[in-house]
Amino acid sequence: MNVELTRFKVKDGKSEKVDEWLQFLNDNMKDVLVTLEGEKMYVETIFREILDGKEYLYWYSVQGEGGQEVQLSEHWIDKRHMEYWKECIDQSFTPVDLTTEVVMIPQSIKKVMEQ
Repeated sequence: MNVELTRFKVKDGKSEKVDEWLQFLNDNMKDVLVTLEGEKMYVETIFREILDGKEYLYWYSVQGEGGQEVQLSEHWIDKRHMEYWKECIDQSFTPVDLTTEVVMIPQSIKKVMEQ
């Protein structure tokens, strides 16, 4: 099981497009959740922050081993998600993976997640 938190920088001037992107994900949650199963993504959460005048998105995830990568998905929701990604995420900024120190998931929940 992989537990990750990664920070990505938003391109300057793309805040409104990020608003649209996040609303798109929320508005299409039924389809989003379908795609998570193929990725073996148990939990995925997006956080947003303005730090020193720059905007960042953070992806927190709990994912099983051997899931499909979102970039390889043929599902329409993933294709649109990746279009937003390419438009909004600053590829010149190296993503920052925060260090996982403690993972607290009760065994009963973990068993259900790994089924």
